[in-house]
Amino acid sequence: MNAPAPRRTRIQQEKRELILEAALEVFSTHGFRGSTIDQIAEAAGMSKPNLLYYFRRKEEIHETLIQRLLDTWLAPLRELDDVGDPLTELRSYIRRKLEMARDYPRESRLFANEILQGAPRIMPLLEGELKSLVEEKVAIIKGWMRAGKIVRTDPRHLIFSIWATTQHYADFDVQVRAVLGPDLGGDGRFEDAARFLEQLFLDGLKPKASAD
Repeated sequence: MNAPAPRRTRIQQEKRELILEAALEVFSTHGFRGSTIDQIAEAAGMSKPNLLYYFRRKEEIHETLIQRLLDTWLAPLRELDDVGDPLTELRSYIRRKLEMARDYPRESRLFANEILQGAPRIMPLLEGELKSLVEEKVAIIKGWMRAGKIVRTDPRHLIFSIWATTQHYADFDVQVRAVLGPDLGGDGRFEDAARFLEQLFLDGLKPKASAD
């Protein structure tokens, strides 16, 4: 039987968090391949040997960040509930995803960089945990369709479309703000996006009798 891992002290935990925060900035800016331990150490304000005391390899830091990211990223989808009204549930999901785009732009870029490289470090998670969660929610959406609560459509592509439109506001934030300009590109852009996406998705999903 393996001995339990030694408990970290408060200072050790604070140092790890400092490294992870610095690594998030570096990885989200340069991608995994373009980032180095030296860059992360410099961003964390510590020496490379000191950093390596807490994390032995760049891969270990990246894997820790990705695991945390997926836990956070999947939380809004997990909250999609078959007990509630479908349009209310989907409206809440769209808004939660936009809140994540607003509050976690670096995490979104980290995830996008990993996907663009072919997901070499997270493919088992995508094919396992993520796929299982999506299929669980697909079953809920199909149930709403059978009950006539929303129109029939492809539930997987509905989820993909919500991902694409909401994460755009994190991954392409510079482009969004440049096009909107100073008058429309402030914090209110997320509320404007929420109202538009609600109209786009929810009006299209209303049963025909309800849409009239």
